[in-house]
Amino acid sequence: MPDISDGIRESPAPAEVAGRPTGNGARRGANRILLRIRDEFLRRREASVLVVALALGAYFASASEAFLTGDNMVNITQAAAPSAIVACGIVLLLVSGEIDLSVGVVAALAPFMMHYAIDYWGVPGVPAILLALLTGTVIGLGNGLVTVVLKVPSFITTLGTFYLVTGIVLTTSGAYPAEIPASVDNRIGQWLGAANWAHLVWALVIVAFFHVLFTRTRWGLHTIAVGGNLLGAQEAGVRTGRIKVGNFMIAGTLGALAGILEAFRIHTIDPNLGGGTGLMFTAVSAAVIGGTALAGGSGTIIGGALGALVLAELQNGFNLIGISANPYFLILGGAILLAMIANVYLSRLRRAGKTT
Repeated sequence: MPDISDGIRESPAPAEVAGRPTGNGARRGANRILLRIRDEFLRRREASVLVVALALGAYFASASEAFLTGDNMVNITQAAAPSAIVACGIVLLLVSGEIDLSVGVVAALAPFMMHYAIDYWGVPGVPAILLALLTGTVIGLGNGLVTVVLKVPSFITTLGTFYLVTGIVLTTSGAYPAEIPASVDNRIGQWLGAANWAHLVWALVIVAFFHVLFTRTRWGLHTIAVGGNLLGAQEAGVRTGRIKVGNFMIAGTLGALAGILEAFRIHTIDPNLGGGTGLMFTAVSAAVIGGTALAGGSGTIIGGALGALVLAELQNGFNLIGISANPYFLILGGAILLAMIANVYLSRLRRAGKTT
């Protein structure tokens, strides 16, 4: 007679059957992983900009052997750093529902203030540089007070400031460049833009600082609240006026710093430094491409810095492969439009994810 126990041993236990992954179960697990990766990608606004930056780097590296050389990397970082620095202030302002059109001309005024303080007023080098930075802070304070206290839209306020500061720069300088004062053109100048590494170090430090400020402090939380729901923030006890004025002051100070760095880099003080509106529009473009919404309430500091890197890569890469600079503006306009469309679409996906 056959042994019945042999048949029992050959039959798998129910628990073992349940523990074996079936084909459908494996597919469901893989789908869950993919959905989790997608959600994480959607949650981080910087991810898509980082992919674009890496893709552009790979393309231009394959198209030109000079792209990855040390000297060219210095060129890219020096082109991207001022925009990334100014973009930190622009992101804070945009998130809080405001904008500053005057940061470009503040960048032109600040090195002239350093020059006047040292060469005409006898101020030592370091205090003169601090005075130049303070000039940007005071201009930002004025923009903020006019916008918050007098209820003038920030677009109009800073447009007026743009023309006022432009007039001051051109009138006081006679529209002629000036030399960097000798007392700050050596050791201090190396740290403030003359050295090849200076721009990159300043940009990394400032971006890291404001990323922490924006994501880990009450100031960043209140900035998002003010731009996302002004009335709700006021009812919650947030001092909305102080947040907006403070962000204007930050933007003005960073604009002044970017101007000083650029002056030391080119070893001259140019009344057209920053291109007037050029630096401002580049910083706004970097912020928008990096995932900051113009309507306020959301944004990312790192995304703005990556946006500045993308723009610098495009300009540099076009020059290396022999493409005219004119298509750069076509690509820039298209990138801004695509970024805004993507922001709207991704915001809808995030809201849908929260309600499901």
